[in-house]
Amino acid sequence: MALPHAIVFDLDGTLTDTEPAWDRVRRGLAAEDGVDWPPEATTAMMGMNTREWSTYLSERVGLAGTPSDAARRTIEALRAMYADGSLEMIPGAADAVRRMAAEWPVAVASSSPAVLIDAGLAALGVADLVNVRVSTENVAHGKPEPDGYLEACRQLGADPAGCVAIEDSGSGLRSALAAGMKVVAIPPAFHPPASDLLARADAVLASITDLTPALVRSFF
Repeated sequence: MALPHAIVFDLDGTLTDTEPAWDRVRRGLAAEDGVDWPPEATTAMMGMNTREWSTYLSERVGLAGTPSDAARRTIEALRAMYADGSLEMIPGAADAVRRMAAEWPVAVASSSPAVLIDAGLAALGVADLVNVRVSTENVAHGKPEPDGYLEACRQLGADPAGCVAIEDSGSGLRSALAAGMKVVAIPPAFHPPASDLLARADAVLASITDLTPALVRSFF
């Protein structure tokens, strides 16, 4: 296979500007249930799969009900935001996906549940370009473990060492690095990764508009 073999995008914070929305929804649920928001909770849940973050909301934050209740309430709120168009897309993200898909197979490996991955790609208008979609709710461990990225590469039939991950968060960068992939970091204003972690990426971009085929070829 020609290098790179494939491009694997994160979703939240990389293609869709939803990290603040996830945080706002979760904080709102805590407020509804009359519990204080722990200062470390926002960062702690970044990259967790559905089982992990819903358990965290139930057991550590103290939301009413079971982890399943916490997951259902959160996901329903995010689905409603996609449906009413109130979730923002990252400027230039759809064009970046199209540029990559014109050259290589493209996948998404996301901590979002499958229903929200589908909603996000539909909102971007690139659903037809992304045939492999891996939710970390369908693997053993969420980010920063490599499970989601490894599964995406497996479904693509590609060696992770020949694939490029596009990420924004610290947990996502650790996940892709642990999978042995080349990594492009696009740090957000919302809880950016630490500088020592960014230094481990193959490229750090100010914007996804800077993601080009020439750049990713240069890694090989």
